[in-house]
Amino acid sequence: MNIVVKYFAMVRERLGVTEETLEIAPGGQVRTVYEHVVAAVPELQPLLDRSMIMRNHEYADHDDALADGDEIAIIPPVSGGDHFRVHEETLDTEKIAAAVEDPGAGAINVFTGVVRDNARGRDVQALEYEAYPAAAERQLAVVAREMRERWELLGVAIEHRFGLLRIGEASVVIAVSSAHREAAFAASAYAIQRIKEIVPIWKKEFYDDGDAWIGSESEYQELIAAERGE
Repeated sequence: MNIVVKYFAMVRERLGVTEETLEIAPGGQVRTVYEHVVAAVPELQPLLDRSMIMRNHEYADHDDALADGDEIAIIPPVSGGDHFRVHEETLDTEKIAAAVEDPGAGAINVFTGVVRDNARGRDVQALEYEAYPAAAERQLAVVAREMRERWELLGVAIEHRFGLLRIGEASVVIAVSSAHREAAFAASAYAIQRIKEIVPIWKKEFYDDGDAWIGSESEYQELIAAERGE
């Protein structure tokens, strides 16, 4: 089967082509295109690891199956300081904010989410975040692209921790720079909501008398009740 692949910016320059048609064996996946580019120019791999891949104009995962006639586009990171990390280290707010500095910025908005000692009427002792880091970073890039589609931004940097976090520790930092403050404020608020919706990071709250996965506890209790015939 034949797949059309489009290249942009740094990837296009290094490969020396804007578009090419690849003949892929049946059963091929999006990663086949990724592997083709890495084989052609190995030094592009670090950049490709931070790039997005679109299949027929929609964001795709490496495991997605290809079909004859598909169009694949490799989208390198946009300019403007975009930076995404999901890790276990303490978040460095100043360093994250510095990643979006720009001479044209009139505003740099930094949002820091911290662990609080209460939720839903219960005392919270700690939080534990579980993440699929590689996929989470790709989804953070999706969030940033959505932000840029809605507001004129100069830079976006998002870092999220996983592991056990104590009260007062930062779990997420979102830094946004723009020419005017309204865009930076609005984009930051949008980002934290979208992170909760589409980024594969899960949160468990610990209490004196137990714990619960947030966002799934009600479904879990319904499942238990159904199993008991209640």
